[in-house]
Parts: sequence; structure tokens; C-alpha cells
Amino acid sequence: MNINITKTGSGAVVSLGGSMYVEDSATVREKLIDLLDEGIVNLTMDLSGLTYIDSSGLGVLISLHKRCIQKGGRMTITGLRGMVEELFKLTRLDLVFNVSSH
Repeated sequence: MNINITKTGSGAVVSLGGSMYVEDSATVREKLIDLLDEGIVNLTMDLSGLTYIDSSGLGVLISLHKRCIQKGGRMTITGLRGMVEELFKLTRLDLVFNVSSH
């Protein structure tokens, strides 16, 4: 799995690629909690390169979404496609997150 983070002021674009399994979820969680602790509270999660995400990955996104809101920021999900998009719709997470089609 690849993680690419581009910081811009109080925000960051986080691009995830490949497959996100349990072991990857812990890494993503640590890196993004570090960003939030630095004061970067507006996250754009670009999932266009993500081909698979398991329940632990979804759980990490949900907990990070809550942390962003608690710190006065927001998380936007972009690039949903294929199986990952179907999973977001099936679990109704497309209604929980700010999902952008860009």
C-alpha cells in the first residue's frame, strides 16, 4: 500500500493506493494522527488509487473523521471508484463522510 501526503497550510491531501488491510490501517492511523497533532485538521482523502479496503481501514477513516470534527476541521473523501465505492455505499458511509466526486 502507498501513502502520499501533501500538506497545504491547515490542510493536507492524503492519497492512498493499493490495498488497505489491517496492518496498513495501523500505519495510516499513526501518520494521520500525527498530522492532526501538528494542527492539520482539514484532510482530503484521495482514494482513487485504492483498490481494496477492509473493515479495519473503514474503522480508521471513521475515527479520523471524528477527530477532525472534534478539532474544528473536516475530512473529505474523493476518488471513490470500483469496489471501494460499492463498499462505501453498501455500508452507507457515503452518507457519513463528505464525499466529493472530484
